[in-house]
Amino acid sequence: MAADFYKDLGVSKGASADEIKKAYRKLAAQLHPDKNPGDKKSETRFKAVNRAHQVLSDPQKRAIYDEFGEEGLREGFDPHAARAYGRAARAGRRGGSEVRFEDFFGGGGDSGGGGIGDLFGDMFGARATRRGPSRGADLQSEVAVDFLSALKGAELKLRLQDGGDEVTVRVPAGAGDGDKVRVAGHGAPGAQGGPAGDLLITLRVRPHAFFERSGLDLYLDLPITVGEAYRGAKVRVPTLDGPVTLTVPKRAQSGQVARLKGKGVSRQGQTGDLYVRFLIRVPEAAGADIEKAIETLERAVEGDVRAGLVL
Repeated sequence: MAADFYKDLGVSKGASADEIKKAYRKLAAQLHPDKNPGDKKSETRFKAVNRAHQVLSDPQKRAIYDEFGEEGLREGFDPHAARAYGRAARAGRRGGSEVRFEDFFGGGGDSGGGGIGDLFGDMFGARATRRGPSRGADLQSEVAVDFLSALKGAELKLRLQDGGDEVTVRVPAGAGDGDKVRVAGHGAPGAQGGPAGDLLITLRVRPHAFFERSGLDLYLDLPITVGEAYRGAKVRVPTLDGPVTLTVPKRAQSGQVARLKGKGVSRQGQTGDLYVRFLIRVPEAAGADIEKAIETLERAVEGDVRAGLVL
């Protein structure tokens, strides 16, 4: 039975590119083999969803599929010849008599050339032998990567959508969201003995619990106590290379930033910095002693702290 790619993704034939993308991501997350180990039904659905997305996310492939169905996606298919054949078939039906397709394409069945056999040969790749071997198409996919794995570099073992062997994907150190990794020879197979295409993987980096990234720089909000802010302190700060000691200056203010040079992201010989923003934490508990201490602090602050906020 021919596949219905729109049905596989659960979208209508008029679905937009964004609707197709959202439907694919939702289904791929639900059906991924890593989330359904040993579930053959989910694995089969996962393959169908991937195949549907590959076609419907490509405007040219989608147009061919909409016009000719899955058959139009076969290697060597000639849409021009297929349209000519369709016109010929319709003309024969309108005439109400036996259709001799050789009449439309020149030459009788025994003439040795130019007949319907040549037409189908053009449509389905019989002439590919004369053209010689051709390289297979590149395939595209996405994979989610942990934040720290992307920054430090990692090797991922991925299962190909066709259920074949696992493939090793090397994520380079410092990789960012949207970066692409090419895995040679794991795309679509070539025609007539030609080489396979490549697999192009787009990395989607998961957000981190407390680090944020901008280019090669990292940003971290660091909670400190009122006492640490007032007296100054030495505190431990996490970095990609392990925790380091950072000096909180005396009378530090909430929002004040300290820079740890060279503690950001390393990529292709360059390294960014880590910017640490102090956030003063006040006590959450209530009590008379706390109220008294707060009142003492307020009296020590001179003037209006928001005096400068005037347009």
